[in-house]
Amino acid sequence: MTAPRIDTETLRRLPKAVLHDHLDGGLRPATVIELAAAVGHTLPTTDPDELAAWYVEAAGSGDLVRYIGTFEHTLAVMQTREGLLRVAEEYVLDLAADGVVYAEVRYAPELNTRGGLTLSEVVETVQEGLAAGMAKAAAAGTPVRVGTLLCGMRMFDRVGEAAELAVTYRDAGVVGFDIAGAEDGFPPADHLAAFERLRAESVPFTIHAGEAYGLPSIHQAVQVCGAQRLGHGVRITEDIVDGKLGRLAGWVRDRRIALEMCPTSNLQTGCATSIAEHPVTALKDLGFRVTLNTDNRLVSGTTMTREMALLVEEAGWTVEDLRTVTVNAVKSAFIPFDERKALIEDVVLPGYAAAL
Repeated sequence: MTAPRIDTETLRRLPKAVLHDHLDGGLRPATVIELAAAVGHTLPTTDPDELAAWYVEAAGSGDLVRYIGTFEHTLAVMQTREGLLRVAEEYVLDLAADGVVYAEVRYAPELNTRGGLTLSEVVETVQEGLAAGMAKAAAAGTPVRVGTLLCGMRMFDRVGEAAELAVTYRDAGVVGFDIAGAEDGFPPADHLAAFERLRAESVPFTIHAGEAYGLPSIHQAVQVCGAQRLGHGVRITEDIVDGKLGRLAGWVRDRRIALEMCPTSNLQTGCATSIAEHPVTALKDLGFRVTLNTDNRLVSGTTMTREMALLVEEAGWTVEDLRTVTVNAVKSAFIPFDERKALIEDVVLPGYAAAL
């Protein structure tokens, strides 16, 4: 029996949960332009549509310098209290408009201190902006809960400081931790002390692994550092042959370690050749705890609705598949079990039932 096609508006109404989305990769083009003018930063263009197109083209060019350059422009406008407040508030409102009911936003505070803000001031300002956005979204009838993941940049020397910030703000909106940045050449075990500190304080964490580097990165993230989730994790497929799982792949699946998969972003970085052949579908079918994510909405020119639509149109996903990855994401969220359970039972499942 052929599944009926799902129209875009129906997809937009479906409740969504996103676990892997970078604050500095999801600004509105118009906001980048306005804030850049205020701080005197030069952009490739001051036309919002042209800037949006530039981001997607530059990020997908295969030129690492150009890809990194896209973030230089967004970070340039996120160095002041005013800029961070606006970006954080708009982040929440944009997700709410896209049907997202739960999100975890990640960013590295050390990248937002060039304007004189301290690490603590950065965290507190972002939390203030997120709270304002959540209040406005709730007032508009589109409530969304947003938790924060603080990132340490694995190629720099402030990962320990970022981890300590996560401990400090654990009960003030920060729900977990991550390391980001260049994966190849900067193994997660280099920062084992930070992860031991987080475990000692019962702070959950995810680790970018299995994107730019393969199985050794995933093994370290899971078996050495103790990650509860994997950022991307697409290269776990290297431990799967003809549907048979190797020991590492079996461990990740059987322990329900969530894979934070970002299809469009993976096309840009060369981790996959097409949506139809992206590992997310095969891994879902093999029973991995797959979740669907946007990674960087501006840089990838995407939304959760668009990611869903691409999988429906090009990989044959059904509404049941979309519901499964949404429930997977909430199950793997870094919030208490009773709150996850309530979100699934009271929001996600009724939302799917009502939308169809």
